[in-house]
This record gives sequence, structure tokens and C-alpha cells, in this order.
Amino acid sequence: MRRERAFKKKKHWILREYPLHLMLIPGILIVFVFSYLPMFGLVMTFQNFNPMKSFTGSEFVGLKNFRYIFSLPNFGQVFWNTVEIAVFKIILGQLFPLLLALLLNEVGKKWFNRTAQTIFFLPYFLSWVILGGVFKEILSLDGGINALLYALFGQKIHFMASNELFPGILVVTDVWKGMGYNMIIYLAAMTNIDTGLYEAAQLDGCGRIQQAWHVTLPGIMPMVILVATLSIGGVLNAGFDQVYNMYNPLVYESVDILDTLVYRIGLVNRQYSVSAALGLFKSVVSAGLVGISYYLSYKISDYRIF
Repeated sequence: MRRERAFKKKKHWILREYPLHLMLIPGILIVFVFSYLPMFGLVMTFQNFNPMKSFTGSEFVGLKNFRYIFSLPNFGQVFWNTVEIAVFKIILGQLFPLLLALLLNEVGKKWFNRTAQTIFFLPYFLSWVILGGVFKEILSLDGGINALLYALFGQKIHFMASNELFPGILVVTDVWKGMGYNMIIYLAAMTNIDTGLYEAAQLDGCGRIQQAWHVTLPGIMPMVILVATLSIGGVLNAGFDQVYNMYNPLVYESVDILDTLVYRIGLVNRQYSVSAALGLFKSVVSAGLVGISYYLSYKISDYRIF
């Protein structure tokens, strides 16, 4: 009898829930076709891949492509550029939206909050194809910033050809573009904080700054940890779209990253196996960093993401 009741209960659950599972099928198919199926192409990392011979007919070379990558004279510099730019983007990309969210949370005027959120969020929807052209015009020798510098100090700065300034330009513009997205996430997390905590803090004599430090920040810390942990996995993704649309050969030394190197090796020089090996190397390192960051977030703050 128990087995029959359990079977009927399970059958009833399946009949009730199967439409929801059917809705998952298109998403699962898309993920399989575009995310899992291409993984079979990783076999070319161990081959001297020839498109005319396909995967089955290309010569197997083992780890030769990886040895070639690590022996490139500029690989060390490119790897360092990638890590340096990505780390600054991750740190500042978390800090400024957090500060902005805390400031907007203290504003009582709803119309001002909505207007500010719209203004800060708008650049997130613009592609780097558009923004790259805009920033190149603004920062060029004949652009607006140099016109202002020349009027004030009588000299111009070649921003787009400076290996010292260009990495900072990439970081600042990327933080500006994505600041609104993380700000919205933090503001949404603040809405879940119990208002009774603020009332208790006021009774204890806490001012607005103390409330933000002792109530708001601890209340959204799980979300901050989540966003930071997921960002660490992209430490080797310094932003191909941005770099490709803004850089030039004069600043290769300071801003050439792994993704742009993969582009030039694979699509420009047609060394498909080498570019695939470099992409696999980057993915493996990123996956390892995600695992480490998840473990540290669990050990330090006892917070589980999955």
C-alpha cells in the first residue's frame, strides 16, 4: 500500500510538473549546441589542425602547441598585462558600484534615485564598438580633452599611444561602463535588509554613516561575496571587445592581452591549433580560480554559492 501511494504521488507530481520541464528543453538544447558540443573541437589543441583534413585527418602533435605558446617571447608580458588589467577591473568594478549604491540608498527622493539609476545604468547597454570610437575621438590629439589641456597648460598628451596611461584608460572606462549594473544588484540586495535593524541602530545612537557600516554593509555582504567570487573566474578575461576596439600597435606592450593574442594567432595568422591551445590554457586557469575563490568564500564567510 505504501509503495502504491508513493507511486501515485510521484505520478501525480510528474503530471503536474512536466509542462515546466518541457519549457526547459529549448534552453537545454541551446546550451548543449553552443556550449558543450563545441568542446569536441578541443581535440585540435593536440593536433596540427588542417581544415581540409578535419579533426580525423589532422596530424597529432601532443603538447607541441602548448610548448610553442609558452616559448613565445611576448607570452609573459601578455599574461601579465591580462592579469594586471583584469585585477584592477575586478577590484574597482566592485568598489565604485558599492560606494555608489550606498550613497543612493541614503537619498530619500525617489525621483532622484530613479533618474540616477537610469543615467548610471545606460552605458551598460552600449557596445564597445560604439564606446570605443567615442573614447578614441575624445582622447585623440585633436579631441576634447586635449583641447582643454592645451587651453589650460599649452600642451597635449597622446593618450592613445602612451603605454603608461593606456592601461588606466581601459580600467577607468570599463568601470564607468559596467558600474550601473553592479550598482543595481547591490541596491536590490539592500531592499531585503530588515528595516528593524536600522531602527535598532538609531536607538543605539548610530548616525547614517554608522548605520551604513554596521547594518547595510553586513546585510549585503553575501551578495558582494557572490559577485566578487564570480568575477574572479574572469581574471584572465581582461575584456576583448574593449581592448580590440580601442588599442593600436603603439600600445601592444602594455595592453596586449591573451584574448587579442588568440585573435591574431588564430584568425589573422591562421594557426588554429595554437590559438585553441591558448584558449584552453586560459579556460583551465579560470576554472581553477573559480574553484579556489568559491572555497575561500565558504571558509572565510561560511557562504555557499552552489
